[in-house]
Amino acid sequence: MPLLRDVFIALSQNDALNEASKKVGLKFGASKVVAGITVEDTIERIKDINAQGMSVSFDNLGEFVTERSDALKEKDLILEMIQAIGDNGVDASASIKLTQIGLHIDYDFCLLNIREIVEAAKAQDMFVNIDMENHDSYDDTIRIVDTLIEEFDNVGTVLQSYLFTAKDDVYKYKDNRIRFVKGAYKESPQVALQEKADIDKALELLIRLHLTNGSGFTSIATHDHNIIENIIEFIKENDIPNDQFEFQMLFGFRKDLQRELVDRGYNVCVYIPFGSDWYAYFMRRLAERPQNINLVVKSITKDPMFKTGAAAAGMIVAGLALAKVFKK
Repeated sequence: MPLLRDVFIALSQNDALNEASKKVGLKFGASKVVAGITVEDTIERIKDINAQGMSVSFDNLGEFVTERSDALKEKDLILEMIQAIGDNGVDASASIKLTQIGLHIDYDFCLLNIREIVEAAKAQDMFVNIDMENHDSYDDTIRIVDTLIEEFDNVGTVLQSYLFTAKDDVYKYKDNRIRFVKGAYKESPQVALQEKADIDKALELLIRLHLTNGSGFTSIATHDHNIIENIIEFIKENDIPNDQFEFQMLFGFRKDLQRELVDRGYNVCVYIPFGSDWYAYFMRRLAERPQNINLVVKSITKDPMFKTGAAAAGMIVAGLALAKVFKK
């Protein structure tokens, strides 16, 4: 459903809807895939997931950061979460989007912010993953990752299988901890694969290369059980120890598969997003899996605001528009 995917991605980039979403809490099904608004609520979710035998990687939600004051605010919230994780003794790492802490404002300003975050995480013996965003941010993100890797041993990044540069990056980062994903942004045919089958095939290839080259830890981020079983078979055939890899899944998705993998003795990490700026993240999850539109439709029709026509009407209209497109 490429058209529907494009619609969701376009909505994720709508500034007005992003701002409206911050005023209404976790609405329209977002609570199913976002762990909480506050640090305190999210810590409780982390404790629960840890109790089920899984680790966590947290993501402070937020996009469209264009002011230094906002970037500093987001940085401070990340530092607050890192400290709370240390204080509570939970098993969690950090996933950081550089655009949230100033990448599109000023490169050196962003580098200063991420250094502070990595230093704070190192003090808590915590790993920091630098998220890969859209291709426009790729070059600067790689520059910062390379700088941090020279200075710290608790930093890694993400490789997106749809990018043509991914295979070269696997060899470049063969000794570093890397998360492998398909990619959740709309990219041009000049820089990225376009067909799902090609993207899936590339993902498996990249994972296999990283598992068998160098010493880097491999995070396999997918909900696709076929890919997971193919990788497990490869792992067994090549006698790769369990402490060299983990499976990662998003909070709220494939809980049954998460528990099954834990029961089979594999490491599982749950990617937990939190914060008030949840809208863009939620739309991209719908872009990846349009069937989740049911979360929006059910939540809207149950919400009192739907009946009163109160705040966030724009969000409701967008949800209904999505439902209409989905039914075509």
